[in-house]
Amino acid sequence: MQARTLAALQQARSARKAIVLATRLSDAAETLIYPDRVEGAQADDATLVAAARRALGTGKSEIIDVGGEKVFLNVYVPPPRLIIVGAVHIAQTLAPMATMLEFDVTVVDPRGAWATSQRFPGVKVIKEWADEAFQEMGLDVSTAVVTLTHDPKLDDPALESALKSEAFYIGALGSRKTHAKRKERLSQVGITDEMFARVHGPVGLNIGAKSPAEIAVSILGQIIEVRARRLEALAAPKVVAA
Repeated sequence: MQARTLAALQQARSARKAIVLATRLSDAAETLIYPDRVEGAQADDATLVAAARRALGTGKSEIIDVGGEKVFLNVYVPPPRLIIVGAVHIAQTLAPMATMLEFDVTVVDPRGAWATSQRFPGVKVIKEWADEAFQEMGLDVSTAVVTLTHDPKLDDPALESALKSEAFYIGALGSRKTHAKRKERLSQVGITDEMFARVHGPVGLNIGAKSPAEIAVSILGQIIEVRARRLEALAAPKVVAA
């Protein structure tokens, strides 16, 4: 692997950017495929680029045939991330459960009395307003966002920012009545019906959950389901040899 290729991979990993390293096996020629650009030996090969971007979606490395040449697609994608808005009781159960499932978990809440390392041991805690924190963090296609505060001042800006991002899952705690009122408020800041349809609310699978732990299970189950369906859809188109 070339030094500049290694540097690019390290930079992408640090920035939580997805990238594919395509290596032609016959001569080790390297091409870097990002979601928005391509660099390297086969940058002009549309078949390779299309296959690499499908691989980005599924997160699976593979060997493909391009014009009679074998090419290894080595896929590097950031780990799934869960951002929990609201350092509430449900979050105290949801955060460690998600960590066990290898999610990169962050709790965001500007209320210092709630957002503490004592209440969330081993979890990154950001004491900022969610929309401001999101600007710094960046919400990518591997990110799930869940709002749990029940407070429009905290939840609404978070949802507005998340709906304008590529986050693969957005969920909001609250009853159907609460969700309807939330939709009315967000429509006033430009969130369309189509955009709002991305919000899972009431959040979680309908399993009759009552306790904080049960609600956490229902939320995680829904996140896993949505992510799995997305990956299945992305994997559906098969790579056809040129």
